[in-house]
Amino acid sequence: MTMAKLLYQGHGSFRLVSEKGTVVYVDPYVGEGYDMEADLVLVTHEHHDHNAVELVTVKEGGRVLRAADMLEEGRYQTRVLGDITVHAVPAYNKNHDRSACVGYLIGVDHKRIYAAGDTSTTDFMEKLAGEHLDYALLPIDGVYNMDGREASRCADIIRAKHAIPIHMKPGGLFDRAVAETFQAEGRIILEPGECITLE
Repeated sequence: MTMAKLLYQGHGSFRLVSEKGTVVYVDPYVGEGYDMEADLVLVTHEHHDHNAVELVTVKEGGRVLRAADMLEEGRYQTRVLGDITVHAVPAYNKNHDRSACVGYLIGVDHKRIYAAGDTSTTDFMEKLAGEHLDYALLPIDGVYNMDGREASRCADIIRAKHAIPIHMKPGGLFDRAVAETFQAEGRIILEPGECITLE
């Protein structure tokens, strides 16, 4: 049986492919792996290092969903596209306006993934603990977002089975030393180009 896969492309960018072959890109910006046509592109906010949608070829009938599509009059929206469910959640800090940024809860093949976007600790994270998440991808650069220590505390609050540090260094794909500052139960450190099966 083919299982869903997650490819980390670097910085805040990653790609999901479901068992049925549905292709989802989150915050396209850098790295490799843009060769598969997209059914769905998710953009957490409009900073240049998260919205390079031009890197992706969107299939006929495919969708690009941005924060503005998913946060309407202060209400976080849910969309279902084939075998993918997407629910927007709060994302914000001093560098990211709450009204223009979102994170995403992504449901794929009975797995639940939290793509935090650019954020620091939010009041919503305690609710995420009740979502029984399988994977949480958290930014840890310590410049535009929380650092590894704060992200580790967030991982403890969220209690996903696995936590993956991303967005480690402004202008860079990956920084191993920064990644190691993130400590969480079920931590997985992925280097750009590394792919995992969602189990």
